[in-house]
Amino acid sequence: MGRRRRTARRGEGVTIGELEAADASAFEGALLALWWDARGDWERAHQVAQEIETGDSAWVHAYLHRKEGEAGNAAYWYRRAGRPVEAGDLHAEWERVVQELLQR
Repeated sequence: MGRRRRTARRGEGVTIGELEAADASAFEGALLALWWDARGDWERAHQVAQEIETGDSAWVHAYLHRKEGEAGNAAYWYRRAGRPVEAGDLHAEWERVVQELLQR
């Protein structure tokens, strides 16, 4: 029996620590993009975020562009996600995004 892939909609029961410790095959979508980002692979995280067109992926896309220092591009993606533009600590934002997606 294969492992269940976690999506932003099916992340019940997974903690941030478990997300960080899991391998890529455990996730898809916005959570997979955040998984790659946690491993320092911004390019792969961005590629995953670009491949899906959901509000969650737009939120992750915004975070990734803010992390890259592209405030204007990040603001565009925050608007697409229906989220306020973030300005605080990047790691704290990563944790908020992950936590919200895992609680769905």
